[in-house]
Amino acid sequence: MSDEKPSIPYWHLWADEDGISHQTRCAFTEFEEKSMSPPAPPQWQGQKTHDGATVFVTVQPVGWTGDWHPNPKPQWIIPLSGRWFVESMDGTRVEMGPGEISFGEDQNVREVDGKKGHRSGTIGDEPAVLMIVQVDKPPTTGAACRFR
Repeated sequence: MSDEKPSIPYWHLWADEDGISHQTRCAFTEFEEKSMSPPAPPQWQGQKTHDGATVFVTVQPVGWTGDWHPNPKPQWIIPLSGRWFVESMDGTRVEMGPGEISFGEDQNVREVDGKKGHRSGTIGDEPAVLMIVQVDKPPTTGAACRFR
């Protein structure tokens, strides 16, 4: 096993103290080498514990674009197939495909110039299939990259 700890990137969609959404490129970096269940050999593990979670899969049809809205709860979004985009209130547009990770935590936003939260939608000629893991813990404000 490599001695170098992994660094796995993700996008964090978050709200600042003024209620404006932003996107910041972050990375999971806190890993430890241990067995998932002995006698299995060790692997790098970076457990992220939450109070509770709901997991589901959603399919955005070709051409689908959502109006401005905040995420319903703090949630991890992992594209399984197809491509999608997220545009935050500050004008940042991030396009993601299979295996790229986003954490949506823009619940504490306010409406500015008709925008509140983010817009998202599909890219290309196939639906975007997304796995979503919603967490029960309340959102934070003013802090990007809270997961390491």
